[in-house]
Amino acid sequence: MFSKKASKTLMSAVLGTMLLVTGCGGGGTAAPSTDGGNAAAPAPSTGKKVINIGLKADPPSMDPNISTSLYDRQVYASLYDKLFEIDPSGKIVPMLAESYEVTPDGKTYTFKLKQGVKFHDGTEFDAEAVKFNFERNMNDEKSKRKGDMKFVDSVSVVDKNTVKVQMKEPFAPFLSILADRGGTMVSPAAVKQYGDQYLNHPVGTGPFAFVEQVKGDHVTLKKNENYWGGAPKVDEVTYKVFTNGTAKVQNLRSGMLDIIDDTPVKEIPAVKGDSNLTLTAESGWGYQGLYLNNSRAPFDNKYLRQAVDAAIDREALVKVLFNGYAAPARTAFAKGSLAYNEALNAPIAPDAAKIKDLLAKGGQPNGFSFKLYITSSPENEQLGAVLQNMWKQHGINATLEKLEYGQLLETGEKGEFDALQLGWSGRQDPDQNFHDFVVKGASNNDGRIDLPKLDELVMKARSEVDETKRKALYEEATKLLQDEAGYSYMYHQFVLIGMNKKVTGFTYVPDGLIRTATLDKQ
Repeated sequence: MFSKKASKTLMSAVLGTMLLVTGCGGGGTAAPSTDGGNAAAPAPSTGKKVINIGLKADPPSMDPNISTSLYDRQVYASLYDKLFEIDPSGKIVPMLAESYEVTPDGKTYTFKLKQGVKFHDGTEFDAEAVKFNFERNMNDEKSKRKGDMKFVDSVSVVDKNTVKVQMKEPFAPFLSILADRGGTMVSPAAVKQYGDQYLNHPVGTGPFAFVEQVKGDHVTLKKNENYWGGAPKVDEVTYKVFTNGTAKVQNLRSGMLDIIDDTPVKEIPAVKGDSNLTLTAESGWGYQGLYLNNSRAPFDNKYLRQAVDAAIDREALVKVLFNGYAAPARTAFAKGSLAYNEALNAPIAPDAAKIKDLLAKGGQPNGFSFKLYITSSPENEQLGAVLQNMWKQHGINATLEKLEYGQLLETGEKGEFDALQLGWSGRQDPDQNFHDFVVKGASNNDGRIDLPKLDELVMKARSEVDETKRKALYEEATKLLQDEAGYSYMYHQFVLIGMNKKVTGFTYVPDGLIRTATLDKQ
C-alpha cells in the first residue's frame, strides 16, 4: 500500500504537529450525551423502535436534483429509491426499474418499471414520473444533474410501466448514473406543489418518509408502512449531526447512537475493544484532496500548483493521520476501479530541489502564502495542520480558514477561495469520479480547471464502450491533470462504519451508504 521511504525528519515534524493538534482538537472528555456543542443527544426512547445514526456533517439538501453532498446521500438511502442500485458485490442491479434492454448501438434504453409502487404522498410511481424526473434533471435551471444527463436526447413514455430513453451517442456510465442521484425518483406532485421549497418537503418511494430536518442537528424519518419492498422493521430513523468524531463515538458506546457513518482513526481501538460494538472497515471508491483555484492568483500559476502538490508527503500523511486506514492517492481512481493504474497512483516523496525549482519558475523563489479552507471538525483541523507543516518546510505558508460544511460547498461553488479541502465519496463508474470535477463548466469543477485536451479525453471516455480503450483514455487524461496539478489528490479514504451489535440486518455495500430498509434493533 505504501512506498518504502519516508523522510525521518518530516515524519518527526508531522508527528509533533499531530501531538499538538490532538491535544487541542476538542475531542477530550465530552460527555456521552453531547458532541461538544454541535448537536443535542437523541431523545430518550418513547416506545418506538428507532435507529439513531450519527453523521459527520449536516446534510445540506433533501433534493437530489441539486445535491452535491455525501451526507445527503446517506439520508437518501432511506428516503428515496433509484432506478438501479449497487449490490454488495459492487455490481449495478435493477431497483425501481424491474428490467431493461439496450440496443446494440448503445443508444436506446428501454426500462420496464416495477408496478404498484407509490410515493409517500400516495401518488403513483409510473413512466410519467420517470419522464418528469429525467426532464427535471436535464432542464431545471438549478440542476446539478445536467452533466449526468448530457448524452440524453429524449425520454418517452411507451406505456404506463415502460420508458424509452434515446441517447445522442453511446454513454458508458449511464446505468451507474441511474444507480445514483441521476436515477433517484422524487414525487412530481410534490415538486409541483412546493417548487423551490421542495427540499424542505421531500417525497420519495423509499422505506422511510420525511418528518423533519432541523439544520445542524437532525433529520427524522418515519416508517413507510406501504413500502413495495416490505414494511421496515423499525419505526423511525434519525440522523444526528456530530462534527466532533470523538463525541460521536462516545455516544455510540453509550447507546445513544446505534450507527456512525465514519469512525475517527484514533477512536478505532475504542470501538474494536468494545464488546457491544462492531466496526466495518473497507476500502472505499472515493478520494480526498485539494481544489486549487486555477482561475485566480496564486494558483492560476501552474508552477505554484505543482509546488504545493509536490510538497505533500502522501505516505507520511496516511501513516500519521490514518494508521493504514487509507491509501495514498495521486488519481481519482481507487483500487477496483476500471481506471485504476498503480504506477500513476503511487506516492512520490517530496524533492526539496524540485520544489525550489518550481517556486522559481512560478516567480516566487522565496515561497508564497495562500489561504486553505477546511471544514470545522477536529479531524480536518489535524489534516490542515499536517499540510501546513509539510508546505512550511519549503517556504509555502498556508493560513487555515474553518467553515461549516455547507458553507464550504457554497464557497467552492462561488470560486471564492485560493485552496479548498474537499473530496468525493466515490462511485462505481470512473466517469462519476472524474468528469464533473475536471471538465470546464461541469457542476463540481470548483477548481475552475480549463484544459481543452483534458475535456476531449474525458468526453471520449464517456462514449467509449470498449473497456481497454476506455482505461487508456483515463490514463492519458490523468497524466495531463497530474502535470497541470489542476486538483491535488491526497488519499483514498476507507469506509469506517461503527455499529452497536443490537442492530441487525446490516449489509455493507461498497459505496459506503447505510441502507436501513432491512435494519432491526434488538
